[in-house]
Amino acid sequence: MRGAVTDPKDDDAASKHNTRRASGARREASERVLLRRGAETIDGWTLNVSRGGVRVVVEEPLVEGDEVEVVVGDAATSRPGRVVWINEQADGQIVGVQFLDGDGTLPPPSVR
Repeated sequence: MRGAVTDPKDDDAASKHNTRRASGARREASERVLLRRGAETIDGWTLNVSRGGVRVVVEEPLVEGDEVEVVVGDAATSRPGRVVWINEQADGQIVGVQFLDGDGTLPPPSVR
């Protein structure tokens, strides 16, 4: 058999192949990142960055839903973010932080 054929009526199979990242392409990165949660500052390292968020390695625990200010590298400004997923590791966590400021997200359909 040369290739797999999916049933066009199978919505689940079709959705798996027709997905596109709304937040843009990820780029691998290894930069220092500061996550400010209230008065607390949590140090970490980026694994990748996209227009919609960042994947970060941290040693100090975060909780899904935490709102943080994100400073990547030597940036003079921060971006608001929210922890949207957590992967527990033996020596810390890998967390996904979604940017909340709307920069880099897709415009509403009426603007495209």
